[in-house]
Amino acid sequence: MSLDPDPTQDSRFAVLTPRERDVMAYVALGKPNKIIAAELGVSQRTIEAHRARIFQKMQVRNAVELARCVLSP
Repeated sequence: MSLDPDPTQDSRFAVLTPRERDVMAYVALGKPNKIIAAELGVSQRTIEAHRARIFQKMQVRNAVELARCVLSP
């Protein structure tokens, strides 16, 4: 799954790890943690930790704000 935004669009994307970008794509599409964890072969707790770091790095408070950042032109 790849929903990789152009890092030049926003410097916040550049600080994400490749795995955080993977998780961010799923979150932006509205996938629940349980599904993301199953598809990536990790625990739900790992996804929760990734989400927390992504939200912090992207300076958003929730998945809706994250989706807006990722999916807006």
